[in-house]
Amino acid sequence: MRTRFPRPAAPLGPRARIAVVVAAVLLLTGGSVGYVMHAEHRTGGERTEADASFVLAGPALYFRDTGTGRVAHQPMAPATAARTPGGPACDRFHASGDGALCLRARPGVLPKTQAIVLDRRLREKRRITVPGIPTRARVSASGRMLSWTVFATGDSYATTSFSTRTAILDLRTGYLIKSIETIPLTIDGARYHAPDVNYWGVTFARDDNRFYATVSTKGRTYLVEGNMRDWSAKALRQNVECPSLSPDNTRLAFKKKVSDDAAAPWRLYVLDLRTMRETPLAEERSVDDQAAWLDDDTLAYGLPGESGRKSDVWTVPADGTGKPRVAVKDGSSPVAVATTTTTR
Repeated sequence: MRTRFPRPAAPLGPRARIAVVVAAVLLLTGGSVGYVMHAEHRTGGERTEADASFVLAGPALYFRDTGTGRVAHQPMAPATAARTPGGPACDRFHASGDGALCLRARPGVLPKTQAIVLDRRLREKRRITVPGIPTRARVSASGRMLSWTVFATGDSYATTSFSTRTAILDLRTGYLIKSIETIPLTIDGARYHAPDVNYWGVTFARDDNRFYATVSTKGRTYLVEGNMRDWSAKALRQNVECPSLSPDNTRLAFKKKVSDDAAAPWRLYVLDLRTMRETPLAEERSVDDQAAWLDDDTLAYGLPGESGRKSDVWTVPADGTGKPRVAVKDGSSPVAVATTTTTR
């Protein structure tokens, strides 16, 4: 009697093999891939570039509309001013009069960020994809220097379990520094080396050479002053995060840790770079943002909104007087675009 062995299964076609892989990954990840695939499909079907009529033209306040995820703008007047929609889809946005930087999160098992360089008409000039979650974006006043920060691990500066990657791009030369962690750092007059060094929150001076940023190491944060030509950085003082240089280049706005409470650790301050005197601002709530100067006297920043809104843009005087007011409801990533390129 002849023994009959099972007939070998026919080889799986390409689609069948993909289906098997997806099913296996779904079992391993508890269904999260299904969400990611849905998110990719949904994002891919939406328009992400700016409308042809939407350009950088000031004076105006540009911001990310948290309802649509796209950039909009409105007059520099009160929050009741009508907004103009139609900008690119971005998770973080910053601009000068000559160009803009749009950070766009891409969903996936391992999240990625697209750093998209835009011209004055908000048309794409260059796109760089990096691993991580977008968190900070800055363009120098001339539009030449760009910087962005992503969370490589973790998603909050309020915890110690995060890692960042901060890049600088020179549009004139095309040179990209993928991570400024390579910059020689001096703390207390001596060269400093440590494996836990993290940088974030770059802000550029008018000369496109000097910049300021935050460095974190050994549980402490420092304000550093960097030099592009010398490729060096030195720590100026402790407990400074997310610096933002004023249009006249004389002061830095920053968030300062004032509490170990993870829900409300920071207050906004302004540092006079000549006297190194700090001034607390009238905003008493915790601000986890890199504030933007609307002019030499006013700062704008994002705060969680009321009634379920994701974020509102608030403003406050830079000299410690006055009181905060809402500038944009349902907005984030504010930046003033002037008739001349003086934004930070």
